[in-house]
Amino acid sequence: MIIRKSFKFENAHIVRGCSTQRCRASLHGHSYKVEVLFESQYLDNGQMVYDFGLMKQGMKELIDSFDHSIALWDGDDEAYIADMKRHSQRWVQLPVSPSAEQFSRVIFVMIDKLMWFTKTVNGEKMVRLSSIIVHETETGYAQCFREDAYSDIMGLIDLDKIYFSDEICQEWNDPKLWERVKSGEGFTNPTTV
Repeated sequence: MIIRKSFKFENAHIVRGCSTQRCRASLHGHSYKVEVLFESQYLDNGQMVYDFGLMKQGMKELIDSFDHSIALWDGDDEAYIADMKRHSQRWVQLPVSPSAEQFSRVIFVMIDKLMWFTKTVNGEKMVRLSSIIVHETETGYAQCFREDAYSDIMGLIDLDKIYFSDEICQEWNDPKLWERVKSGEGFTNPTTV
């Protein structure tokens, strides 16, 4: 069975090297919709694959980190990156260009890593991230599956090269959330209210 939870964020970026002049040369924004799809052949004690309420915690915080922020590619011009950081409190620096395709891969790896180190408490069994869909517009989206997220051909996503501004980190319930995810420090799914 597959379940899906949807999230939204507003984000600005430049996608260098793409075909469209406006996209590659001008800062612009999108209203993104992110679909997180999980799969399992088992149901927990509540007869669910995974309680949707649990997704409102670390997953929502990580995805929400992109909201009202600028996504920066660490391969872009250093002066541009420095200017954007100087003029925006909310930014995320990525080791890949912030296209919808790369957003879907980055979010997949982030959520997958979070799930990998989450201790379940309600009989959840063999719950696995199935895919991430990132809608950049009403008519266009990218869908990332496991083989895309960890593809040598597309390039591996190095979590140690993803940086969140201090402003973003301070908004998390745990300002060390990203450090904990990267280090593999365990999380426990609390019961939801």
